[in-house]
This record gives sequence, structure tokens and C-alpha cells, in this order.
Amino acid sequence: MSARLSGAREALLRSYQESTAGQRIDGQPVASVSECLAILRLCQEALFPGYFGHRDVTSENLNGLLGGTLETLQRKLQDQVGLCGGSNEVSWAFVESLPAIRAQLLLDAQAALDGDPAATSIDEVLLAYPGFLAITVYRLAHRLLQLGMPLLARILSEWAHSQTGADIHPGAQIGDSFFLDHGTGVVIGATSVLGRRVRLYQGVTLGALSLSRDASGKVAGGSKRHPTLEDSVTVYANAVILGGTTVVGEGCVIGGGVFLTRSVPAGHRVILDPPPLRIQGPKPATPEGEVLVCPIDFEI
Repeated sequence: MSARLSGAREALLRSYQESTAGQRIDGQPVASVSECLAILRLCQEALFPGYFGHRDVTSENLNGLLGGTLETLQRKLQDQVGLCGGSNEVSWAFVESLPAIRAQLLLDAQAALDGDPAATSIDEVLLAYPGFLAITVYRLAHRLLQLGMPLLARILSEWAHSQTGADIHPGAQIGDSFFLDHGTGVVIGATSVLGRRVRLYQGVTLGALSLSRDASGKVAGGSKRHPTLEDSVTVYANAVILGGTTVVGEGCVIGGGVFLTRSVPAGHRVILDPPPLRIQGPKPATPEGEVLVCPIDFEI
């Protein structure tokens, strides 16, 4: 080993000794990101047979294939749960939740098919829609969080964030028939509550207002910090809705670009006044040093 590499090694070793943060030397291994993603793939295979994993699923081989998938899923999940200090019962409870999660996801897929004129089939939604992938991972991660596995839940949800651009905290409560149209840039905070048949377009933020800090300077949690959207609410692109006491009533429509920090009664529309625009035509060629006004210059 060269002197320079040896010096780098010694410096890192000193760093490990100086701080136990960010290292697992002589300690229990931490949960594996790659194993969590393998668990996700197995969940997709069980939830939507023939779409993920085995491609040759038939009525004759379904029982055997599904049994093997669930067995592998339970074993892998049990290993990861154990690394996080959980019991074997957690992995069994999660596997037993899959039928209910599948029922919810089929409603979500139908909401995408019904709500997007560009969608041609359920196949397209299941295989190609990033918004549906984000919802799938959210529903699985939400169940893991309910079962006391916050690290596993966040590993999955942040992977989905990186893949789809939609950041849905697993702690959010989201009802049936949820549709993310495009999904890119959507942020749904941990204490958000969404009813049934909610539709969000790209760039929507359901966030918190400024938060108090404790004596150490850490942001205080534990309270309802994010908004509530009741049933059948539609929020268009780049709208921002903030605050734990903000409630958007049933059937409301929030227009694109709206910044909202107060509640809206059911059945109302919130629309941003259009900003003034200036439209200018191209500048004509001019002799050097001569300045001409554009021939088209008007405000809207």
C-alpha cells in the first residue's frame, strides 16, 4: 500500500474512533437497501401476477408460484425486520395484509385509467405510470410503518421518490382511488390526510408551515403539521397547500399555482388570478448603434 493510501486509511480509522455515528463496526448490521428492494419486487409479483417476476403464470402453476413467492418474501422480510429489532409476527402480518393492499391498488389503477385520457389500459397503468409506482410503494411502506418498521418504510419510499419524482411520506393517510397525474415533484408530508378519490397533478406540495424547535434546536414533531384533503378533491399543477389545520373540503378544486394556508369549504374552487404578461415580437435587424422599438409589444 502506498504512503498516501496508508495515510487516508489511518485518517478514516481515527474518524471511526472519534465518532460512532455513521458506522456499524462490531455492531449489529443495519437493514439492507438491496434486500428491501428485493422485497418490493416480490410484493409486486404477488400483487400483480404475470406483470412482474414470472411471466408464464397459468391457472395450473399459479398456486406453486405464489406459494414460493410468499415464502421467499416472508423469509427476506423476517431477516430485515430482525435487523431493525422487530419480531417474526411483523413479517407474517405484512404478508397477510397483501390481499387488502391489492384491493386498494386496483382502485388506484382504475382511478388512473378513468382520470387520464392518455391512459389506454390497466396494463399501461401498472407497467408504465410512475404515479402508480409511487402509490404502490406508498401503500406497502405505510403498512410497514403501521407495523413499527419506520426504517424499512423510508427505504422503500425514498427509493420510489428517486425513481418517480413523487415524495410520499409513509406516514400520510391516503384513501382509496388515489390518482397522481404525472406525479413529478409531488410532496405529501407525514401527517397529511387525504380522503377517497383525491387527484393531484405534478408539482403539488402538501407541506407544513414554520415549526417550533426544542431547546437543542431540533424541529419539534408529533403534531398535525400537514393539510387534510377531503373526498373528491382535485389539486392542479404546482399548487402549494400548507398547515396542519388547513382543511380542503369535499369536492373542492384547487387551481394551478395557488398558495393556500387556510381552509376551504366543501364544493368551492380556488383559482389564482392570472399575472400580467408582456408579449414582445422579435427585434428587427438594425444598423449598428441604432435602437428600434419592437413592432409588437403589448400586455395581457
